[in-house]
Amino acid sequence: MKTIIAFAFVVALALAAPLDDSKNAQILKYENDNIGVDGYKFAFETSDGHTRQEQAELRKLADDVEALVVRGSYSFTADDGQVYTVNYVADENGFQPEGAHLPTV
Repeated sequence: MKTIIAFAFVVALALAAPLDDSKNAQILKYENDNIGVDGYKFAFETSDGHTRQEQAELRKLADDVEALVVRGSYSFTADDGQVYTVNYVADENGFQPEGAHLPTV
């Protein structure tokens, strides 16, 4: 009887353990639009719940100064099971992330 209880406990413990399938994640969606001129755009989604999308455009900042302005977002599922999303812009004002879980300044 003790063996059955111990076995049941081990099985329950194994089933309750979180699965870290990031090592075995597969790409579910992949889009890429990059001809190397005036910006780019890409997006992907993996089987472990990670997503990311980003696009950039060339912006004229001054007569002889151009720079890429990047906008995007990424999401992931943390160890606590919560899905976190970060939206961001990177431009002449620097990298500016936003997310419900991030502190505000």
